[in-house]
Amino acid sequence: MKKHIIILLTCLFSGSALFAQNAHFTTSGTIEYEKRVNMYGVIKGVINKDNESWYTPAFEAYKKSNPQFKVLKSTLTFGNNKTVYAPLPDDAPPSNSWFSDMPLAQQINTIYTDLNTNFSITHKKVFEETFLVKDTARKINWKITDETREIAGYMCRRANAIVMDSIYVVAFYSDEIPLSAGPESFTGLPGMILGLALPHENVTWFATKVTDAPVPETALKVPAKGKVVTYSGLKTTLTNVMKDWGEYGKKFFKIYLL
Repeated sequence: MKKHIIILLTCLFSGSALFAQNAHFTTSGTIEYEKRVNMYGVIKGVINKDNESWYTPAFEAYKKSNPQFKVLKSTLTFGNNKTVYAPLPDDAPPSNSWFSDMPLAQQINTIYTDLNTNFSITHKKVFEETFLVKDTARKINWKITDETREIAGYMCRRANAIVMDSIYVVAFYSDEIPLSAGPESFTGLPGMILGLALPHENVTWFATKVTDAPVPETALKVPAKGKVVTYSGLKTTLTNVMKDWGEYGKKFFKIYLL
């Protein structure tokens, strides 16, 4: 009996060692993301009793000539524990509605993050002005759950959080890509974020493809143009500019600080 137990344990440990030897972890490459914005939901969220007389007809006109979801694409290039998140050109036909110029319906950030120092540099377009936000990466208090799903060929685990005091975030990360990174300014999980949703903001980012390949340091370009500010400096500037914009301004304020 003792002999059988020893043989069984030997087989189990050998199998575990073999699995560990064959396990592959992606440490450099490029991730392609698809951002999907539920424009109907976004527009409904800004209609209230004070503006419905002219917003509602404009919304009905928008629905006749525009799809419900606006789709945008971006990439995250990573290597040497550094990342660059950058939007790709929007190849959709231009819309004749000003709703399409809402900040959530655009891609306003290019973000370089050094995970070794937890420092990020964000090239951010706010209306007609460009800022270069230099600060520590956003700190997020994630709560990891047992829920899993597969995204772009990687098994991912779900985590939830609240950012900026009120924005509910759902993320799916994979520890098969062992970098604490993700799209936009979302980091801090024990693996790469391949799926991200802000349910109440009507927007998601999901990876569609992961390319595992060496990335030269020169490919991780640091943004260099824009008015240099810290995150708190940008927040102060936006607060002063939008202080009389009411509820409409609050929604813009949140998106520009994401």
